[in-house]
Amino acid sequence: MDSSLQSLDQVKASALDMVVRFGPKLLVAAIILVAGYVVGRWVSRILEPLFVRLKLETTVRSLLTRTARVLVLGLFAILALQNLGVELLPLIAGLGVAGAGIALAMQGILGNVAAGLTIIFTRPFHVGDYISIAREEGVVLDISLFSTTLGHSDKSMVVIPNRKIGGEILHNYGQIRQLGILVTVAHGVDVNVALSLIEEILRANSRVLRDPAPVCGLAQLTESGVTIGIRPWANVPDYDAAVGEINKAILETFRAHNIALSLPQREVRMLAG
Repeated sequence: MDSSLQSLDQVKASALDMVVRFGPKLLVAAIILVAGYVVGRWVSRILEPLFVRLKLETTVRSLLTRTARVLVLGLFAILALQNLGVELLPLIAGLGVAGAGIALAMQGILGNVAAGLTIIFTRPFHVGDYISIAREEGVVLDISLFSTTLGHSDKSMVVIPNRKIGGEILHNYGQIRQLGILVTVAHGVDVNVALSLIEEILRANSRVLRDPAPVCGLAQLTESGVTIGIRPWANVPDYDAAVGEINKAILETFRAHNIALSLPQREVRMLAG
């Protein structure tokens, strides 16, 4: 019984000694970490309006503010470890070795991150732009560190890893697209009348932009007729609907004015034997 009491007293004494020796340091370390969290949030709140004035995109602003918060918190964490008497050099060396191993195992992910940072800071396209890249095209819905998401007119989405975008030829249409409509009329048609009717159709269509002005003219002369090129601009969401509406209006207008569309022609000569 006496030995048990002595053991209990020794445990209590050891615990009390640990509290006396390390308690203040742990308390100070906790205070330092809390201060680092508060200062990190304060710094991010100060930087956010600055990034807005610099007209940085939402993705870039979020990345920079989070990075600033992590750096501040990391600095305070180092101060807390130093207060506890932790040797930082061996710890940093160990983290370096572990980081090298992790980097080798995550080459694909790190490649996406590197490409994502390049896209975010060089800004070859923005959210809302219509782009064509890596054999895919669509409206940019989201740009993250790992991938870029495109939206199609059929409501589907394509997620492209950022490393597939780096080094590819990018076609950025921006917020508007130019339609490419070809109409071939017969050789006997008065082309000036046809062009005038097409211009009226374009002016009447609300989806066709006035600026830049539509381009309309003779695109090609063929054996079967005269091809008219019609290239107006429309906002990206209106592109498909505008193509259908303009084609329908041209067909109905040409029929009403007896303007004949060209038909495939083939000349066959028979030689007498």
